[in-house]
Amino acid sequence: MLKTIIYRTNSAIGRGIRGRENVRVQWNRNSKLSYTPQFLTLDNTPWFPLMGEIHYSRVSNGRWEEELYKMKAGGIDLVSAYTIWIHHEEVEGEWDFSGDRDLRKFLQTIKNCGLHCILRIGPWAHGEVRNGGFPDWLMQKEKEGKLVTRTNDPEYLRYVREFYGKIAEQARGLLLSDDGPVVMIQIENEYGHVGGRTGEEGEAHMRMLKLFAKEVGLEVPIYTATGWGGAVTGGMLPVMGGYCEAPWDQRLTEIEPSGNYLFTEERNDHNIGSDHGLGVGITFDMEQVPYLTAELGGGLQVTKHRRPVVTGRDTEAMTLVKLGSGCNLLGYYMYHGGTNPEGKRTTLQESRETGYPNDLPVKNYDFNAPIREYGQLSDSYRRIRRLSLFLHDFGSDLAQMPYIPQPGNPGKPENFSALRTAVRCNTKTGAGFLFVNNYVRHYPMPEHLETALQAFGKDGREVYADFGKQDILDGDYFFYPFRMPLGERAVLEKARAIPLCMLRNEKGEPDTYVFYTRNGVDPDFCVSGDASPVTILTLSEEEALHAQKIIRDGRELLVISEMDLYQRENKTIAGFLRTKKTAISEVRVYPLPQHAIFGMEQVDANTFRSCKSVSNPVCCRLTGRMETEDGTDLVLSIHVEGIRKELEEALLILSYEGESAELYQDGRLVADSFYTGQPWEIGLKELAHQQEADLIVVIHPLKETEGIYLEKWPVMKHHRACRLVNAETAAIVQVE
Repeated sequence: MLKTIIYRTNSAIGRGIRGRENVRVQWNRNSKLSYTPQFLTLDNTPWFPLMGEIHYSRVSNGRWEEELYKMKAGGIDLVSAYTIWIHHEEVEGEWDFSGDRDLRKFLQTIKNCGLHCILRIGPWAHGEVRNGGFPDWLMQKEKEGKLVTRTNDPEYLRYVREFYGKIAEQARGLLLSDDGPVVMIQIENEYGHVGGRTGEEGEAHMRMLKLFAKEVGLEVPIYTATGWGGAVTGGMLPVMGGYCEAPWDQRLTEIEPSGNYLFTEERNDHNIGSDHGLGVGITFDMEQVPYLTAELGGGLQVTKHRRPVVTGRDTEAMTLVKLGSGCNLLGYYMYHGGTNPEGKRTTLQESRETGYPNDLPVKNYDFNAPIREYGQLSDSYRRIRRLSLFLHDFGSDLAQMPYIPQPGNPGKPENFSALRTAVRCNTKTGAGFLFVNNYVRHYPMPEHLETALQAFGKDGREVYADFGKQDILDGDYFFYPFRMPLGERAVLEKARAIPLCMLRNEKGEPDTYVFYTRNGVDPDFCVSGDASPVTILTLSEEEALHAQKIIRDGRELLVISEMDLYQRENKTIAGFLRTKKTAISEVRVYPLPQHAIFGMEQVDANTFRSCKSVSNPVCCRLTGRMETEDGTDLVLSIHVEGIRKELEEALLILSYEGESAELYQDGRLVADSFYTGQPWEIGLKELAHQQEADLIVVIHPLKETEGIYLEKWPVMKHHRACRLVNAETAAIVQVE
């Protein structure tokens, strides 16, 4: 269980604290969304949102509400989603907006959950979809010379306008002007970098698509376009990307260290879309537009030839670097994984068959995302949530702090010896943050012992803050505040602790500041001014990872639990507990609420514990050999039972070694996996009949000569591997 919470009260910390926070506001049709050269604004106030990608057509519609609430609880403000053309018109003239393709229901659900949306309407999307989302019939017309896609060819534009019109029908009454959730629209994707035209011809096409969107009724405050790799923006607001690896890279070796772990003014990730050629760089004036991201890798999908495994620390460290480099919108792709829908004529997944450089699984679009394919919450989810708590309370201030390069900061990703630091500071108020990163995915970093940490101004000589000497170890990354306003009469001059959030009382006034420490470092809070009686609450790094906010009886509470919570619009709270056997849910709450959480019993000053344990009723039974050594496929029968309706999800967890694996039910492919060394998790609830399911798993042998990149290869027998190592189950149970 979690460690004991440390409470620190400093009499120098004061009353009269006013909210400078980036709290979620109530949007309405009169809300004004715009931007300056530095940041987004909402009703003329700096706004720092978090955005997460989910593809409605890759998630069962019966789960949308719950998954969106999970996204919201993880810190997401804006839901981004492709409208994938081939998912809606696979056969020419046969439009499908039903079931999991029901865009209107999805948008309405976003609204019901108190979230907002950016629609990415293409028409070309990529998204690891067949033809980048173009229907086969459209590609056939191009092959026959009847039109030219991604140009101002009149015949192509005729089809695009019809597609946009269908999207507009689905979104009617659900735009911001109607008090709806759709506040932004992205036109095209990677245009001019991955296909399309460049120069004025490309710009004219992007302007035409934006005009079409407006003409059919898709009128929103902001239109965006991807800006990396020399992409053409058509004058729309560019959004950037950054991934810690590149599964589309055609090399089968470890690749060079990512530049996304380096503090820099450079916004371009040169490796995005590198399978289609390296982009020429930035095509817009960075001084005129804010630094916004739409595709930070929340994880990565694997390809047949390259199979990196992204960890939560990979994602968190990269995010911290983007924050330190001046980013003012965190957008994750993907934030929620999914499963490719059934196609009428094809599998719908990206493959070399359609001329793309990569083969991907037929069904699996898990992406190692913060929320996985079947709604499982990952370590990445909790690490992003930790950052989101900070940004929701301090993001408005951070947005007004430009990036200040630091002396000695390395200029190249392969420089591991120099300490990587950055400062963001509001030069008018003097408030800011020092960012430190000593983490690079898959590369050891030197220890910096007894290192003097200082925040320098633009000239590299003026010292904004001196945090003293401390040890910075391999894998460390963090940020410290300086001159942080604590109300009208007090200032936190500096602290060797990471700010997490504020807690507000019934009047909406912050009365508690929450920080967490790293590696047992003394936080050394240094406060000036008149400041009492406000509380500073100090957590460990692990406690902060499990920290969540809820509102109870009109005030904000900090809840620390291995159970993950979300709060519905009606203020009811749901908690999720995952277990393989049995578990007892426990929560620590600060401050002590007037009423118990979830009807739990109080066991000490701030701890509540469930009166009953949660058990896993799901079990599985295997029939067949566990291994083959003759180069043939391994085929096993699996019977699963105990899949009760009250479970949020029942998971079958298969640890296997092989090139890939598939799961069939009644002869139909229902799930598949490219081997990475990770356990393969399959959601069972949608497969169960009368709480049971009979399944067939097929494992294909992995050969030593296989032309693929794996981070860790299994032990080979007779130059191959084809075995099921273990099969087990887990239950995800909701506690209310």
